[in-house]
Amino acid sequence: MNQEAGSSPQAHSLPGCYRHPDRETGIRCTRCERPICPECMVSASVGFQCPECVRDGGGSGPAPAAARPRTIAGGSVTADPRLLTKILIGINLALFIVFQTNDSLAADLSLIGAYPPPPFAHAEGVADGQYYRLVTSMFVHLQIWHIGFNMLSLWWLGGPLEAALGRVRYLAVYFVSGLAGSALAYLLADPATQTFGASGAIFGLFGATAVLMRRLNYDLRPIIALLVINLVFTFGWSSISWQAHIGGLVAGLVTGYAMVHAPRERRALVQYGTCALVLLVVVVMTVIRTAQLA
Repeated sequence: MNQEAGSSPQAHSLPGCYRHPDRETGIRCTRCERPICPECMVSASVGFQCPECVRDGGGSGPAPAAARPRTIAGGSVTADPRLLTKILIGINLALFIVFQTNDSLAADLSLIGAYPPPPFAHAEGVADGQYYRLVTSMFVHLQIWHIGFNMLSLWWLGGPLEAALGRVRYLAVYFVSGLAGSALAYLLADPATQTFGASGAIFGLFGATAVLMRRLNYDLRPIIALLVINLVFTFGWSSISWQAHIGGLVAGLVTGYAMVHAPRERRALVQYGTCALVLLVVVVMTVIRTAQLA
């Protein structure tokens, strides 16, 4: 326990080694922070450790994971910071090949509100209980230009963002944004419209990347210019679901802000709590639209 300098004659005394209390020392274990004398200290890659921490990997102090390097969002630094991005691209490419030989499967996994639309009795769609379409539609691509553009964007945006946030937080932003895009498309688009693609999730990565760059005081002009170009295409082509793009973008901005601005002492609570709140909004939109179509 630290004291103010000059408060008492004992303020200048050093603590004793935890194994040899009669030996004063100014060295502490880098893991458990127990005072250790020269006889007890063991050299480590950074500083010194006590015999117990060296023996069992943790001692009585913080777990070994507490000493691992962390990303700006509190995630673990990994050897391959783009692993999940590669896996997501691989899944999309694999399914794209499958859909080329099975069009009906793509239709079964795409986002459809209700078909046939009201006043007919619909036989399929999210309103008929096929809620999985909100997720599976994120992995459906039919045109080569569509998957090419989306996967290129995922590589450019996803890789650096995964490295900055950590795998779990990155995946949370990706799927929450994708679901928000699907839910807004379900809420506002014609119920018989077939919507598919990873664009909602990718626009979420746009939003999270912009927040991250602002947090790091980077020049925002490149990402803003790229986002504006994409928004021009979004509202310029009638075949593009602007609802999915806007829903994903807003969710990415919100969850991305929580990831990089959460206070350290309540980091996980704020980050995952924000994701949970966005998912709650997704559920509310889904319930409202389902009630309308019913």
